[in-house]
Amino acid sequence: MPKLVKLIIDGKSVEVPEGTVIIEAARKVGIEIPNLCYDKHLTAFSGCRMCLVEVEGSKKLVTACSTLVREGMSVKTRTERLIRYRRELLNLILGNHPQDCLTCEKVGNCKLQELCYEYGVKESTYPSLVPNLPLDDANPVMIRDQNKCIKCGKCVRVCREIQVTNAIDFAGRGVESTVTTAFDRPIARDFCRMCGQCITACPVGALTNKQFVGTRPWELKKVRTTCPFCGTGCNFDLNVNIKTGHVVGVTAAEDAPINGTQLCVKGRFHTDLIHSPDRLKHPLIRENGKFREASWDEAIQLTARRLSEIVARHGPNSVAGLSSARCTNEDNFVFQKFMRVALKNNNVDHCART
Repeated sequence: MPKLVKLIIDGKSVEVPEGTVIIEAARKVGIEIPNLCYDKHLTAFSGCRMCLVEVEGSKKLVTACSTLVREGMSVKTRTERLIRYRRELLNLILGNHPQDCLTCEKVGNCKLQELCYEYGVKESTYPSLVPNLPLDDANPVMIRDQNKCIKCGKCVRVCREIQVTNAIDFAGRGVESTVTTAFDRPIARDFCRMCGQCITACPVGALTNKQFVGTRPWELKKVRTTCPFCGTGCNFDLNVNIKTGHVVGVTAAEDAPINGTQLCVKGRFHTDLIHSPDRLKHPLIRENGKFREASWDEAIQLTARRLSEIVARHGPNSVAGLSSARCTNEDNFVFQKFMRVALKNNNVDHCART
């Protein structure tokens, strides 16, 4: 059991385990400290400085994303001094950032836009130093616009620490620095898994999921479901266009109990099967050598009747069951119980047993 530490944040008393950073302690009492580079699943970066807070007894401001709590600490997160600092930080960031919010694919879902709105920053007072780098849209899953990158490093850290792929890293210095690949090559399958974790981590429009291009966030509703590609049972949100009813793409769900924000390339990107013209949408029954559509009740009743007839005539070992890796573990468990208990045999196999 970790030792508990008591502290005060904006006048609210909170008790958290020793080793907790200030930003997480604040969240326990409903205080959200602004940030652009923080992710609780990644190592602290302290690059954006938006999470600066005042700690009683400290001569300087400290970063809430990397400073550990200590007993009796008193923290202030929204003083006039901090508001002034954050406005100036946003002012500096916008000086190196394109001002095309009206047509940006991330509009309405951009953390930089949200913070600028919250702190009343409409434009930068500094000379524009926006780079003029080419778009990388050669790969099938994402568009990389380095001109919009704010150097938060979240994509680099998630690729290194979560996916353990190290496909990208920082190169260059100062305003010339970029997040890129070895030898500045376009993202490709030979060194990238195309998992899309970097897209999820990016707080701005530097990385865009191609499936969502042309769709505004307010045109979508989220439907929580379980991924059908394997038995792991990952949860995610299907993003459904409220106008057309079509699934546009997938977004990870942080509160998913098994996978959190992690998804493989199949779960994140292969929604094309949902609206495929080759997809079976109804049970089919073969009659006179041809298939016809049937209701579920009719198909289940036919299957049950034929299984019963075969077992009665030839015995339990005359039937076998083959399950699928595209079912959840729970579905496969029920299937093998059906074979062993209802049909009284052990002739059950699985396409992924190797």
